[in-house]
Amino acid sequence: MIRFEDVSVTYRGAARPALRDVDLVLPEGELVLVVGRTGAGKSTLLRAINGLVPHFTGGHLEGRVTVNGLDTRDHPPRDLAHVVGMVGQDPLAGFVTDTVEEELAYGMEQLAVPPQVMRKRVEETLDLLGIAELRSRPLRTLSGGQQQRVAIGSVLTMGPRVLVLDEPTSALDPTAAEDALAAITRLVHDLGVTVVVAEHRMERVVQYADRLVLLPGDGIVVSGDPATVLAHSPVAPPVVELGREAGWSPLPLSVRDARRRATALRAELVVAAGGGRDTGAPGAPVSRPPATALTASKVVVRYGDVVAVRGVDLTLQHGSVTALMGRNGSGKSSLLWALQGAGARQSGSVTVQGKDPGKLPARAARALVGLVPQSASDLLYLETVDAECAAADLESGSPTGACRALLDRIAPGIDGDRHPRDLSEGQRLSLVLAVQLIAAPEVLMLDEPTRGLDYRAKEELARIVAELAEAGKAVVIATHDVEFVAGAAGRVAVMAEGEIVADGDAAAVIGASPMFAPQVAKVLGAPWLTVAQVRAARDGILQESRP
Repeated sequence: MIRFEDVSVTYRGAARPALRDVDLVLPEGELVLVVGRTGAGKSTLLRAINGLVPHFTGGHLEGRVTVNGLDTRDHPPRDLAHVVGMVGQDPLAGFVTDTVEEELAYGMEQLAVPPQVMRKRVEETLDLLGIAELRSRPLRTLSGGQQQRVAIGSVLTMGPRVLVLDEPTSALDPTAAEDALAAITRLVHDLGVTVVVAEHRMERVVQYADRLVLLPGDGIVVSGDPATVLAHSPVAPPVVELGREAGWSPLPLSVRDARRRATALRAELVVAAGGGRDTGAPGAPVSRPPATALTASKVVVRYGDVVAVRGVDLTLQHGSVTALMGRNGSGKSSLLWALQGAGARQSGSVTVQGKDPGKLPARAARALVGLVPQSASDLLYLETVDAECAAADLESGSPTGACRALLDRIAPGIDGDRHPRDLSEGQRLSLVLAVQLIAAPEVLMLDEPTRGLDYRAKEELARIVAELAEAGKAVVIATHDVEFVAGAAGRVAVMAEGEIVADGDAAAVIGASPMFAPQVAKVLGAPWLTVAQVRAARDGILQESRP
């Protein structure tokens, strides 16, 4: 179905090719998972499948890419639209209509699909993705996760033979992600659609994949059976890392596989827990007496007749890292914007250092409460990466080069002369994170900060967040990334229908949750949340057993 023959892609001004000498065959009816570090070339590989590379993105393409017998050199994306459907990392940027139902029908209108067929496909897609109640909603009023599902649906209605998805679950809560992946796997198994997925949250997808395509970062591609490739992959989901730690072979790809092998490891960890060893849980309290950084009381946010936040009370302590979780549309983003002061707040109060951010000029409010939104690239406005970093240093009063050093910690190797809009989604997010983190306001709020970040980048972000907490800052992270929460947050608050329905220690709130538990907790049970905790406990046992 898809064939790469000696393909190399080099962008103008790049020091090395994004793809180099790629020979790859992806058969019909397979679910192919594409993985690699942030900026390794995953998006380039995906865009080469439907002709966006080089017809839209530019760059020099050597070799040949064919899809269903069509050569992408001779057939631009418009000629491949009936064969290849693609959903990018930013769904809102791809919308062309105003409402959900119109967006689902738009692609079929361009392909001259008969009206009766269009109506049938729209209804089937609404049910398939669980978005029937959204049919009349304006697209811009949807949450990020809801927009993601609509974007996938708008492509599915056109009936493509190849479906290309770039980070399709990054904005979805765990349940919505499972629903979307179940729909995708049905397309593969029942209809023979070839699905190519690039996804950093490998733990969600790898168990469904027929083939794994790894981009190590030097332009080459490694393809094969998922378990075989993951045995030596620099990026791997927690369940695979747990298998490596425990010495299991073959490596498990799912929680179910790992749980079947974990009996001896559970017994070993019971001994460790009984000995009172430190398990390395995140978010340990700072040694100073707790002080309140932000107090919110009875906060209400409405959009017309829709109540997004219902009388929420929230107190944040200095030196704390709090994760805000909940299904898509539960009110997380609305609450963050209300707390920061830039968003709507119909009633209630917010106090930071005796001031209400909502009543201050924008710059003064940002000095108290910083917010990195879901659409992080909206905060970038200069011509180069280095210019953005220099402006951040100047505005925050930081030493020259401080922002760039922070960026290199999160996503090393980004060319300072590149335009921010030319970066990958993960690289742009890394730049915005560096710009905001260097300012280090008293309260820092991050809305889905791990979209587009690989595992190493997320680990580094967790370390940076911990350093901010150690410095006395209060950090709030709204996210669906349960694995990141397990390693970064000490407290978890769960929202539903605009209210906080659970609030407490991370291990207690997510450890036994069927929806929000990380993979390690599902395999071993609470309080074990991360592989790092397991490794620390086992190291203690091994050291004690040595003569």
